[in-house]
Amino acid sequence: MTSQVSIRRVLPHRYPIVMIDRIEEVSADGTHAVGIKCVSSNEPWLQGHFPDLPIVPGVLIVEALAQCAGAGLLGGKDMEGKLAMLAGVDGFRFRRPVVPGDVLRLEVTLTRLRGPIGKVTGRALVGTELVAEGEITFAIADRSRLGV
Repeated sequence: MTSQVSIRRVLPHRYPIVMIDRIEEVSADGTHAVGIKCVSSNEPWLQGHFPDLPIVPGVLIVEALAQCAGAGLLGGKDMEGKLAMLAGVDGFRFRRPVVPGDVLRLEVTLTRLRGPIGKVTGRALVGTELVAEGEITFAIADRSRLGV
């Protein structure tokens, strides 16, 4: 289990765009991670999406999966000083709306890593129900070269 402190060490995201509450597991080889996002009615983007029917935007579910991958897969010592940047999304499908009170289980698995470019498959679940899935492409960069 990874604490919020180590998530803050690995990811540059801060409120209001940090989209994961905790990392529950990371495989020993760093190729699989599971994270949790508890959806609150106080999320700032729910005020306008939609005022009388709050639904988490699909793009933020993708962002939560990407952050889970970044926090889980960049936590190793060999990735210190690195930053994973979103480079693309493919084949995402959204199965049902995510609403306040839902607890998202974010599962990501590294499927490819060649040089600084990698891909993960991601699944978001509420309980045992699949709510979103797809593939995320990312690029790994040196934080120092980006000024982060």
